[in-house]
Amino acid sequence: MKLTMLGTGHAMATKCYNTCFVLREGDQHFLVDGGGGNGIFRQLQDAGIRWEDLKTIFVTHKHVDHVLGIVWMMRKICASMSKNSYPGEAAIFAHAELIEMLKEIAHMLLQEKEVNCIGRQLHLVPVVENKPYEIIGHKTLFFDIQSKKAKQYGFTMYLDGNEKLTCCGDEPYRACEKQYVSGSKWLLHEAFCLHSQVGLFAPYEKHHSTVKDACQLAERLQVRNLLLYHTEDSNLHNRKKLYREEGANYFRGGLYIPDDLEVIEL
Repeated sequence: MKLTMLGTGHAMATKCYNTCFVLREGDQHFLVDGGGGNGIFRQLQDAGIRWEDLKTIFVTHKHVDHVLGIVWMMRKICASMSKNSYPGEAAIFAHAELIEMLKEIAHMLLQEKEVNCIGRQLHLVPVVENKPYEIIGHKTLFFDIQSKKAKQYGFTMYLDGNEKLTCCGDEPYRACEKQYVSGSKWLLHEAFCLHSQVGLFAPYEKHHSTVKDACQLAERLQVRNLLLYHTEDSNLHNRKKLYREEGANYFRGGLYIPDDLEVIEL
């Protein structure tokens, strides 16, 4: 399996795209979030991924830097379907509240012939917590992260055997996620900034964490590889170096701080 980071930045990032990514297994693709606009298509183009191949999509929550790119994907998919030029079907997974919001947005913004494709070729699927789904050939469990800002779900995908890839969305880990995060081969977790820059970026006021926080968590829960995203973008040129230097003091596993469009073999 390969992971392509389409974007790695926080909501207000301007020097990189908002955090979203694609998991690829063979010829199957799984898009997680869409960033904040139609820039999603530029990111896909630069990554060499055809938008038509993204037949399985998951949206973590309704914040604009995650969901607006999905609205553009819906428009693109439904427009193609309405012209009978889209190959096959597609599905968007999200929690029930968000699914209803996407339906309302579609009715407000899309043409009637495009909206008519929803439920026929484009399926909007409300996920049930801890119910197993097959996503790109892998057992996947979705879970409520119990956000206090907006309802948000993460997921655990089983790779080979009991090996897990776990995505905590864009907020710090909570104890309710322990069964999913603990022992993960890969943990995808936000880290807004360096711990040494708490005074500058105030991550806790935004319900975010630091590199130190995420690394201490991963070490405590025996995670083997930690990927950090949803960061500030003030010093992208040195981000990898600085984040690795701080993180190495607290985490002994593999530490990844990807750039936009970077591909990681899982």
